[in-house]
Amino acid sequence: MRQKRPEDLRSHRWLGVSDLRSFGHRSRLRQFGFDKADWEGKPVIGIINTWSDLNACHAHLRARAEDVKRGVWQAGGFPVELPAMSLSEPFIKPTTMLYRNFLAMETEELLRSHPIDGAVLMGGCDKTTPALIMGAISMGIPSIYVPAGPMLRGNWRGEKLGSGSDVWKYWDEKRAGNITDEDWNQIEGGIARSFGTCMVMGTAATMMSIAEAMGLALPGASSIPAADSSHPRMCSAAGRRIVDMVWDDLTPAKILSPAAFDNAIKVHMALGGSTNAIVHVVAMARRAGIPLDMDRFDAISREVPVIANITPSGKFLMEDFYYAGGLRALMAELRGLLDLSCMTVTGTTLADNIAGAKVHLPDVIHPLSDPIYAGGATAVLKGNLAPNGCVMKPSAADQRLTQHRGKAIAFEDYNHMAREVERDDLDVTPDHILVLKNAGPKGGPGMPEWGMLPIPKKLVKQGVRDMLRISDARMSGTSYGACILHVAPESFVGGPLALVETGDEIEVDVKNRRIHLHVSDEELARRKSAWTPPKPHYTRGYGAMFAEHIGQADEGCDFDFLLAGGPIPEPEIH
Repeated sequence: MRQKRPEDLRSHRWLGVSDLRSFGHRSRLRQFGFDKADWEGKPVIGIINTWSDLNACHAHLRARAEDVKRGVWQAGGFPVELPAMSLSEPFIKPTTMLYRNFLAMETEELLRSHPIDGAVLMGGCDKTTPALIMGAISMGIPSIYVPAGPMLRGNWRGEKLGSGSDVWKYWDEKRAGNITDEDWNQIEGGIARSFGTCMVMGTAATMMSIAEAMGLALPGASSIPAADSSHPRMCSAAGRRIVDMVWDDLTPAKILSPAAFDNAIKVHMALGGSTNAIVHVVAMARRAGIPLDMDRFDAISREVPVIANITPSGKFLMEDFYYAGGLRALMAELRGLLDLSCMTVTGTTLADNIAGAKVHLPDVIHPLSDPIYAGGATAVLKGNLAPNGCVMKPSAADQRLTQHRGKAIAFEDYNHMAREVERDDLDVTPDHILVLKNAGPKGGPGMPEWGMLPIPKKLVKQGVRDMLRISDARMSGTSYGACILHVAPESFVGGPLALVETGDEIEVDVKNRRIHLHVSDEELARRKSAWTPPKPHYTRGYGAMFAEHIGQADEGCDFDFLLAGGPIPEPEIH
């Protein structure tokens, strides 16, 4: 039985009252050509669309919004499309992470300030997924997430290409002189063959999967390739479902339990997902009032092996994962580790959502008894260099580097690093540890994806393809290698990373989750007293607000004022 009546809808205050203000609202809807039968007694569904001409990941979302609308009309709702900031990963500089919270605020305020009863969240490119969900959590109305889906796999001379991961791979081959400019040009033309997100297990695929695992997307939605005809059908199904969610008052708060977040983290580990997910999942959990820290990721990582054989941890791509059975099949393999009683947007439990799911290609989705990497996808290290923690993806690293002690080569910022690594006379060996400072939330600014520091050209020519790299930056989910990221607190605010000097010895022990700078406490205190805080990057505008209120990586990089206080009251309608 439906819990709400038409007069209980938020939109009723705008459209259902007999007064001057409602006259104005209704007359403006008639200005579009709508009539009373279009909206009367129907839930108004806000479709938050992050389509953009500069976001190929979302190039199809303009058309897919029409598919969502069709579903809303079919179910007896009234759809309205609300464009939002697109956060195009390839084009926005210095980083989309600078604007994740901007989109979260925009989503929340678009829903709050308009007569919206339920929301369809359309995104997929890295930061759009957490931003949309963070905004929807804070707003608190029924919401369903529609993932953009991965692009088709790339091709070059008969070889499959994975966006991002193979870029870094072949760029090093070009730097080493092993492929030609014409080869590089052909790769450029063959690596991205359709609209949709990166088709490796990068941040986009990771976060779309996490959204489904948390219960916020329809079963199987996150695995559908963007160009597949199943994708528009899924969009229409989401449009139909959100109408029923409004009548049932099925809000994010009724879905996002601590167990739901644990399920998402377990799925993340089994996928060999992006390290970026840690920052985003912590932020989403805290928006939902659920205390979550990096230690929980580390604990779950020790329990759940990597079973998805997907680049960069494995060899297949997201299109293969879809054919193998997709996320439903992977969660069916994890059945004994998940809380199957968790509620989802379907109005039924996770157990119902994965019932009957099977793995069709066992080379792509392995059983738990035969993982592709048994050690866990993510390791959280702590020590005097990272008192609040740092993260690593051991499944995508040269295993000899998971226990290593070497001398540091310290770079003060990205430009310093970019100059030095191209020098043929750089004093560096494969055993050195590259350290990048001032690349964190405030230092970047925005914590850019600079964490996969380039291997120095001198070593690339010698055939070296991995070495230890440490920074307070993030790393693209499509990246790989022995990169230690998210060092907290960051160097820009005086964290220990700021005190590292070339020649210092650093020890990394992934098995024991330890990172240690072999410099005495007395010497570190001396260096700290001589340290001068860098000047802020911004003196006005959004950048200044960001620097003033942004949290550290271990806190989810959310704004402090978005976490504080109680719920915001409904807007007055005068």
